[in-house]
Amino acid sequence: MANDDLGRTLRRLRRLASLTQEELASRSGVSVDVIRQLEQRRKHSARLPTLHALANGLGVELTTLLGDPPAVSSSGENDGPQFVAVRRAIMPALWGPELPPPGPDFTLDGLRGQIADGWTQYHAAEFDTVMKALPVLISDARSAAASGSEDERGAGYAALGKVLQLAGHVAVRMGKTDLALISLERAIDAAEQSSDPLLLPMIVNSTAWTYQRQGRLADALGIALRAADNMADLGLTGTADGLKVWGGLTMSAATSAARSGDYERAAAMMETAEKEAARVSKMPDGGDNRMVSVFSPSSVRVERVRLAVQYGHPRDALALAKGMRLSKDTPPSWRTWLLLDVARAHADIGDAAGAVKTLESLRRVAPAWMQHHTLAVAIVRDLWALPHHPPGLGALADFLGVSE
Repeated sequence: MANDDLGRTLRRLRRLASLTQEELASRSGVSVDVIRQLEQRRKHSARLPTLHALANGLGVELTTLLGDPPAVSSSGENDGPQFVAVRRAIMPALWGPELPPPGPDFTLDGLRGQIADGWTQYHAAEFDTVMKALPVLISDARSAAASGSEDERGAGYAALGKVLQLAGHVAVRMGKTDLALISLERAIDAAEQSSDPLLLPMIVNSTAWTYQRQGRLADALGIALRAADNMADLGLTGTADGLKVWGGLTMSAATSAARSGDYERAAAMMETAEKEAARVSKMPDGGDNRMVSVFSPSSVRVERVRLAVQYGHPRDALALAKGMRLSKDTPPSWRTWLLLDVARAHADIGDAAGAVKTLESLRRVAPAWMQHHTLAVAIVRDLWALPHHPPGLGALADFLGVSE
């Protein structure tokens, strides 16, 4: 059941923050006794306001405390053979054999298509599928970057940077942020030798996200803003793809600002980003959208909803989400997150019926994702503790095992 490891995660995050149980209690307003019971696993869950308070006291997002949906198969082998192969591909053995040149059937266009497919699978949370493909894709990209003409090598380095960026994202989802940064640093090296001027700022955005996951908010904010400013200075925002990359960096900076406690600055950044996103559809299509940052009016609105609900403005979140129509290029994972955030906003303002209705929609859209998502379980557990249950809550509680 999701949340079984809440106590273990709480203890790990508290120690990373160099806090005693008493200090966390003082910061969060949660009693030392509750913290002790959770960490000793005498208490396996807590109400949503308590979890909010603990996350704020630790200086992390609620999802960091509760955990992401599993990025591995139900076996739970975070360091199973598939991931070991990904790790080896990111960091080949020292003094290993030289890579052979690409085979006769190899084409850069084919490789780019496979990498784009990998990004589609990643956004659909098909992490096992991505991990199976990554070692071969990384090897093929390394071979392409080391052979052929200068132009071919530049394109090969672009493919290598993009696939190492993907490997970094998968490592983050596996909870291996240090490995993710190694992959992203190597992706940056490849980007600097590539023929794609937008690749470096895209990888910087991924690095900022990884810093956020490590609680390095000032670092994340600084590199995202610097990269966005550099893009503007170099005139790289005049194309649809360039504007998307700039927009992704701006949204990342806004998230870091919000997590640092400056919600007003974050909201202003997101308003600017949403205005700029309206220009994307008026520009010529830059090519394969799977290979560039996600940035459109609807994706910005999804992020604005998320920031509002995560940082204590649930009514603003519901107002932003009202009447939203997501564009066709919005990844499925963003759609599911939107529904979860809206459900959370309803719960935060005491609208149990609205929360249940939204969670029912989430169950129809992504039942497996919902069943393993600790935040969804926490919301339903909170609603289940209420004296009066709205219609539909019983079925959700049974589905998630909360009623047991």
